[in-house]
Amino acid sequence: NSKLRHVEKDVLIPQIMRDRAKELCSDKVQAFTKCCQETGILMVVKCRQENTALKDCLVGYYSDPSFYEECKAEYLKQREEYRATGIKKKRQRFTQNV
Repeated sequence: NSKLRHVEKDVLIPQIMRDRAKELCSDKVQAFTKCCQETGILMVVKCRQENTALKDCLVGYYSDPSFYEECKAEYLKQREEYRATGIKKKRQRFTQNV
């Protein structure tokens, strides 16, 4: 059964999308993090370029319908495994602080 509940469409699948997008944009996440650590309070002004690159990368994935379908398929697979076994599989999360 591939019918999705409201919480699955609006919360769980977008959460998978965010996690995967952060992994795929990890070079930009690292560049932004490094800039913020180096500049401290002035990061708002000095890290605009890195912030813009990071936003563009993430928004590119968030607005891609095929990426949504990939993440939806991943979620449905996880849900199917859970329903079959009753064992919740831990999802690997991106551990880098943003």
